[in-house]
Amino acid sequence: MKKLFLLFVTTFLLIGCTADDDTIYDYIGTWSGKYTGSDKGVWNFVVENDGKVTGTMHSETNNENYNISGRLDASGQLTAELGLPSDGQFTGTLTVDKTGSGNWTNAVPTPTRSGAWTGEKNK
Repeated sequence: MKKLFLLFVTTFLLIGCTADDDTIYDYIGTWSGKYTGSDKGVWNFVVENDGKVTGTMHSETNNENYNISGRLDASGQLTAELGLPSDGQFTGTLTVDKTGSGNWTNAVPTPTRSGAWTGEKNK
């Protein structure tokens, strides 16, 4: 009986002391920023409570909007498609410090363009 009790307490302590305190709730809200590279402009998206990400990227060069649609995991990794239909990628990392950065590619209009993005969570 004593061994069973010790096993139970040890298991409970190990489960209760995990280092993964990040949750999707740290990222819920509206994010925005700028992107640069072979095109430039602004972007914004909303992170929903289930990790769904939707938004737009606006090209100052072409005066066009491109849809951002994807997912964010609990560690802040963003994987999204760019364009409608999917013509590129918008990927990167959001932090609990309310900053984000990553890379983008877009094949429409041709030729394929790419670059980096940075931004932050809106207050």
